[in-house]
Amino acid sequence: DFLRGEFENIQSEDGMPHLWLWLTKRPELMQRFSASIGGIPANVCAMTTITSNDALHRVDALREVDAKVRGLSVEPLWTRLSDDLDLTGIDWLIVGGESGAKQHAAPFCVEWAEELRDLCDAQSVAFFCKQLGSQPMRNGTAITLKDKHGGDWDEWEDSLRAREMPMYFH
Repeated sequence: DFLRGEFENIQSEDGMPHLWLWLTKRPELMQRFSASIGGIPANVCAMTTITSNDALHRVDALREVDAKVRGLSVEPLWTRLSDDLDLTGIDWLIVGGESGAKQHAAPFCVEWAEELRDLCDAQSVAFFCKQLGSQPMRNGTAITLKDKHGGDWDEWEDSLRAREMPMYFH
């Protein structure tokens, strides 16, 4: 009932000019809900979270959601993702490292983000690097940044400065 009320607001005159992101770790529930309301409204990007290979099944479940645009939030990226990642039906991939106290945050290997950037490029998926997190690494060596969350674009290597939006948003 809560979600139905939210979707009434999203589809209202005030809500329609906006783009909404619906992020879930349970895309199979999103799929069932979307089927019950006749599909996700055109101004909503259906998204799921992927942090490791253990969650790749969510990509297949997200493809089953009746939505005009779909995305993956690959944050925090805890491991190198499998070469088997298929982005068919996916329009957007957001990647980022874990923020928070440095002693508790997992390392973020920027090579993994670059691999995802290249995969997105090869499969025509918009790539957005959100932040490098509290523990960015390159080739096993810590990258020292002033911004404790790794979110200052000016401190990044050029290879990571990508903040693309899906063509659908334009």
